[in-house]
Amino acid sequence: MTKIVFIGAGSTVFVRNILGDCMQLPSLQDAEVALYDIDGVRLKESLEILENLNGSINGGRMRFVCFCGEASRREALSGADFVINAANIGGYEPATVVDFEVPKKYGLRQTIADTMGIGGIFRAQRSIPFLLDVAREMEAVCPEAWLLNYANPMAMLTGAVLKATSVRAIGLCHSVQVCVASLLNTLGMYSFRVDFDKKHKLPMDYGWKEKVAGINHMAWLLEVTKDGKDMYPELHAKAAEYLRENVGHVQPRSDGEDANLVRLQLMQDFGYYVTESSVHNAEYTPFWIKAAYPDVVSDYGITLDEYPKRCVRQREQWAQEYKAIREKSLTHVHSIEYASEIMEAMVSCRSFSFGGNLPNNGYIENLPSEAIVEVPCIADGDGIRGTVVGRLPMQCAALNMTNINVQLLSIEAALTRSRQSLYQAAMLDPHTAGELPIDRIKALCDDMIAAHGDLLPNYS
Repeated sequence: MTKIVFIGAGSTVFVRNILGDCMQLPSLQDAEVALYDIDGVRLKESLEILENLNGSINGGRMRFVCFCGEASRREALSGADFVINAANIGGYEPATVVDFEVPKKYGLRQTIADTMGIGGIFRAQRSIPFLLDVAREMEAVCPEAWLLNYANPMAMLTGAVLKATSVRAIGLCHSVQVCVASLLNTLGMYSFRVDFDKKHKLPMDYGWKEKVAGINHMAWLLEVTKDGKDMYPELHAKAAEYLRENVGHVQPRSDGEDANLVRLQLMQDFGYYVTESSVHNAEYTPFWIKAAYPDVVSDYGITLDEYPKRCVRQREQWAQEYKAIREKSLTHVHSIEYASEIMEAMVSCRSFSFGGNLPNNGYIENLPSEAIVEVPCIADGDGIRGTVVGRLPMQCAALNMTNINVQLLSIEAALTRSRQSLYQAAMLDPHTAGELPIDRIKALCDDMIAAHGDLLPNYS
């Protein structure tokens, strides 16, 4: 019997998607599932929803056991075949609030702050020690298990585990599988609702093909064809028209959706479309959130402080949804997440192709070997391996390097607890360095360390 451990199982919607997918795959329907979280209330809610779903679509075949609190984690992990991590250390309060409010005092504004920027760096500093503890327990009680990491900052967390432990790990995201659809949908060439809770037909089902590689949240759509025809010339022409019509004429939406202008502008100037959304990419490069040029934010429809707003919306929506669904039999539409099919491929010894994050073992020639890259991968009975991409276009590799530098130094800071490495990561962050001088960056880091308190280790 396959054993799956879900770390951060209080994330009820996400755990329902992943495990609901597993319930629909024959080789995983009878799995034993350990649900782990430190929030007993959310853990109970997740169990209630999963038991409902298991009974309604799976004949009650999947078995769940809950583990709450750090003292029980080792028991939860014992004998695991797969460990899924979706934990957000520190949660919305106090950690996310600190990630946004302290930088604001320095005039540094952010949108999401979970991957790059000063917020992404400090999210890594409080998350890496936790995930290393999990990985070291895995070494002791389930050394052959695979860690499937969904938590951000993806490259930093996955890279730290692979550098500091012997655990086999892969980083997973859902931006690759909807990359082409988001581009075609924005330009009016394809009707697609990007809904991560429901698996819809994708352009790949209608003759479109893609090649995507780079780093997490900044991987590049290197090739896009329709029935063998290169579609980039038409896409560039339509993007130019779309930008002329919309830059300077958009209004930020209350639901956090945007007009996708940042990504399309990057595509026009750097040649290739990037995987992650405009609201994310606005803080990965130094061009968009500029205190000296506030009109850029409004012209491109960039929603500042978007992640805290999402946290509040999600809390309110979940409270309403939980009340509405707990009394009825649930159904499930297979999601677009990769995890279930990766596990099923390894258990059943079939082949499954997906976009994953792993060390650059020669997969991308012009990025460093120690970088965590996002490339086409294959899962089967032998495990997981990446595929060779070759060289990225020079300008794409150059933009990736501005993020990789920060990722590697953030990992170094977390592993060595070096304040100087932490300073250096922040000083090399494109958005932070684009707004603040060195002395203010150091002072900001010191204030962030103080504000996070016990959520962070002591730095020397």
